[in-house]
Amino acid sequence: MTLLYGVDPRTGERLEPGVEETSAETVAALAVAAANAARPLAALPLRERAALLDAVADALDAATDELVTLADAETALGRTRLTGEVGRTTGQLRLLAQEVRGEGFQRDAAEPGFVRALLPIGPVAVYAASNFPFAFSVAGGDTASAWAAGCPVIVKAHPGHPRTSVRTTEIVTEALAKAGAPEGTFAVTHGFEAGLALINDPNIKAAGFTGSVRGGRALFDAAVSRPDPIPFYGELGSVNPVFVTEAAVAARGEEIARGYVGSFTLGSGQFCTKPGLMFLPAGHGLESVLADAIAPIEAPALLTPPIVDGFRTGVERLADGTRTVAESAGAHLFAVSATEFAARPELAEECFGPASVIIEYSSEEELHAAAAAVPGSLTATVHAESSDADLARDLVTELARHVGRIVYNGWPTGVAVNHTMQHGGPWPATTAPLHTSVGTASIQRFQVPVSFQGLPDEVLPPSVR
Repeated sequence: MTLLYGVDPRTGERLEPGVEETSAETVAALAVAAANAARPLAALPLRERAALLDAVADALDAATDELVTLADAETALGRTRLTGEVGRTTGQLRLLAQEVRGEGFQRDAAEPGFVRALLPIGPVAVYAASNFPFAFSVAGGDTASAWAAGCPVIVKAHPGHPRTSVRTTEIVTEALAKAGAPEGTFAVTHGFEAGLALINDPNIKAAGFTGSVRGGRALFDAAVSRPDPIPFYGELGSVNPVFVTEAAVAARGEEIARGYVGSFTLGSGQFCTKPGLMFLPAGHGLESVLADAIAPIEAPALLTPPIVDGFRTGVERLADGTRTVAESAGAHLFAVSATEFAARPELAEECFGPASVIIEYSSEEELHAAAAAVPGSLTATVHAESSDADLARDLVTELARHVGRIVYNGWPTGVAVNHTMQHGGPWPATTAPLHTSVGTASIQRFQVPVSFQGLPDEVLPPSVR
């Protein structure tokens, strides 16, 4: 029996007890159970389906203190941050439940003789993230949106917080059973081999993933190489560029500099929306403000040993041939000219952790060229003034081709869970830029459109009548 152990990021000590890895045989059995649950779960009246999500939310809220204690030991994210994350997790469960209860939830469109419906795709595999042990984990957004669509879920837990995942699994399983969910609606697996077995199991019909480019690409390739290829909704890597005009620097440069440091170091830089690049006009004069803002930042307790190693390698890559603007025990900030940046595409690769790069442009032409060259990202931010309306509009028009969300005079760290959020973007931000992993539209990833032609009401599925 192979055991997985969490590690205390503050001390490096192994956390007991260990969690048993899931065998390939068990994964196959869980997938069969999920396939058997697919039809009865899809057939539940929508109000009962919504009640399942509410029941899970209530159970997680009731166990907040216990879960936060476990997660803090495994992630060092702090009780305040983790308590808020449990609230976000239960909030998104309830929001999606409300969406399911909405009139005509599965009835996409209708006209005489035709009804177009959105029906559950079938069992879904969810790969949990390291940096959100609740909101993008066992009962996080991917799981919640799959349930809302009417799909059973099998989660591959993240090895960075195995004990938190086990306890969350116990709470969710009990809540679903009490609420009347069909057996097989939910299961959780552990271990690398289990993750591979899951993506290749013929009973799995779609997958959601949040993690590294390398891991996500491997799973994406497996998903589309199956004898029966399946949709793979992966969120992978994002540099989330920030563009600052000369007028914005003149009007509030110090405020922008401090906000930038706060954003790229928030949560030790371990947010998928962390700004990894900021474009400033040459001669901006903000070096001392940036240095003062970075100086007090303490060494981060990064989530897992692989993230520590990856961050160290990433900082070495960014430091090679760039100018160090400021650094402390807990943050690194580098700078290059726009010309140098254009010649070094590796600077536009995500460095997961508290490090970022300033690109200094000498003309609006260089700024436009940079906007046209940025890689696919979850977000882009524009800081401008009313006198910059034409420039800002041109930047926004170009950036809309490269990102899923554009922020104006704000910061991208922080993702609202609502009806209008687009948390996605072109590769390498995601594998499916048509969709979002946050908000009510996330449900559509796990729904299949079906047109019914000429069917009387009594023959239509009850949920689309």
